[in-house]
Amino acid sequence: MVRKIDIALALTSGVLLVLSFAPFDLFPLAWIAIAILLVSIQGKNLITSFILGLLSGFVYFMGTVYWMSHSMYMYGNLPIIITLFLLILLCLYLSLYVGVFAMTFNFLSQKSKIPASLICPVLWVSLEFIRTYALTGFPWSILGYSQYNLLTLIQMADITGIYGISFFVAALNGMLFDIVQYRKNRIMQPLVDRWPLTLSTVFVAITLTMVVIYGTVRLGEDENNEKIRVSVIQGNIPQDQKWNISFQQDVTSKYETLTTAAYEDMPDMVVWPESALPFIFGANKKFTERLIRFQEQSDAHLLFGTIISKNKKNGESRISNSAVLLSPDGNVMSTYDKIHLVPFGEYVPLSGVFPFIKKMVAAIGDFVAGKEYVVMETPFAKIGNLICYEIIFPGLVREFAVRGANVLVTITNDAWFGKTSAPYQHFSMAVFRAVENRMPVVRSANTGISGFIDSKGRILKESDIFVEATLTGEVSIGKNKSFYTKHGDIFAFICILSSALLIGNRFFSEKKIL
Repeated sequence: MVRKIDIALALTSGVLLVLSFAPFDLFPLAWIAIAILLVSIQGKNLITSFILGLLSGFVYFMGTVYWMSHSMYMYGNLPIIITLFLLILLCLYLSLYVGVFAMTFNFLSQKSKIPASLICPVLWVSLEFIRTYALTGFPWSILGYSQYNLLTLIQMADITGIYGISFFVAALNGMLFDIVQYRKNRIMQPLVDRWPLTLSTVFVAITLTMVVIYGTVRLGEDENNEKIRVSVIQGNIPQDQKWNISFQQDVTSKYETLTTAAYEDMPDMVVWPESALPFIFGANKKFTERLIRFQEQSDAHLLFGTIISKNKKNGESRISNSAVLLSPDGNVMSTYDKIHLVPFGEYVPLSGVFPFIKKMVAAIGDFVAGKEYVVMETPFAKIGNLICYEIIFPGLVREFAVRGANVLVTITNDAWFGKTSAPYQHFSMAVFRAVENRMPVVRSANTGISGFIDSKGRILKESDIFVEATLTGEVSIGKNKSFYTKHGDIFAFICILSSALLIGNRFFSEKKIL
C-alpha cells in the first residue's frame, strides 16, 4: 500500500530535481533529490517502487521539458488538447527510466549489503545512457547538467563524459540514503552491521577527494594555445517573421548592420545563428548574390545557418538544415548538413508506416539528414559545427573532435522555445561539450543565449535572451585530444556492465536460495 507520505516524498524528489537545473541553478538540491525518492520506496514491493519512481520522474521531466508545449502550440499549430497530450506522453515515456531505476534499485538492495552509494550511481548512469540513444535519443535533463556552475567538479568530464558527473551526484544521494537506512535499522537493531555504511562513506570520500584534486589541477593549468577572435551575431528575429517574405529585406539588412559593427573588433570569423538567412541559399539568386557581395567587403570568414535545396536522383526536391562557411572573398569553403534531426520538428518518424501521423502534424518540416561529419578547415582553426539540438549529444559532438576539430561552433534558433527555461538549459549543456573535448565552444543563437565557453567550461561571455546582440571574444583553440575524445563513453559502458553484473548476481542468489 502506498502511503501519502511516500507520494509526497516522490513528488518532492521530482520538484527538487527541477529546481537544480537552469534557470533556477539550485544545484545542491540534486545531491539529495534521489535520496528522498529512495526513502519513499524503502520496504516497498517492486510494482509500488516503479509507480513512485514514475511519479517522481513525471514531475522531474514535466518541470524541465514543459517548454516543448510552447513550440508545438505556438509554431506547430497543434490544438492545445493534442499539445498537452503529446507533452504528457513524452514525460510519461521519460518517467519510465526513473520508474525502472526505482524498481531495480529496490530489487538489488533487498537482502544485500552492497551500499546504495555503489548501486545508485551505476543504475542511474546506465539508464541515462540508454535514454541518450533509445528511440532516436533525448538526453535532456541528464542529472550531471545541473552541476554546470561547479567548475571543480565538472573537470572530470574530460575522462568520463557527462555521465561521470551524474555518477558522482547519484553516489552522494546513495551515501545519504545509506546514512538514513543505517540510523533507522540501528533503532530497530542496536547491533546492526555498520560495514555497508563505512564502505559507502569511504567510497564517496575517496571519489570526492580525487574529483576535487583533479579539478583543481586542471583549472590551474595555463592555456598557452593559439587564440582566435570570433564575433557572434544575435539577430533576435521573431519566429513568425523569419520566413515571411515581406520581412526578407529587413532580416537581411539587420544581419548586415550587426555584422558591419562587429568588423570594428577585427574578428577572424563572424558567426550567424541557425537558419539566419530568410531565403534558401543558392536557390534565391538575388539574395544569395547580395550576401556574396557583402562578404567580399570583409576580411573575416563568415559561418551562417541556412536552408539548402537538395535535388535527389528521382528529381524530388528536399531541403537540409545546413551551415555554410564563406571565405573573405565570398567563396563557399565548406558546407555541413545537420545529421541528427529533431523528431516531430524537422521530420516525422514512422510517417511511411503510419501516414496519419504526418497529417496530424502537417506543419512539421520534412528535412533530409546529412551523412558526413564535416570539419570546416580555416587558416586559423578546424571547426566542428553543431546545429541546435546536436549539441546535447555527447557522442555526436565527440565525432567532430575525433576528426580533428579544435573549435566547436554551435548555431541555434531557440526562438522556438519562447521565454521558457529551455534556452538556459540548452546553453548549460554546451559547457560540458567544451570540457569533455577540451576545446572552446562558440555559440550563436537567434534569440539567445549566445556566447563563448572556454575548454575548462568557464562562460567567458553570454548574451541575454530576446535582445539584439553582437559579442566578440577570444578563445584558445584546442590543442590535445582528451581521454574522452580518444576513448568515448567507456565510463558509461563500465556502469552498464556493473549494473548487469549486479542484476545477474541478484538473480543467481535468488535461485540459490530456492
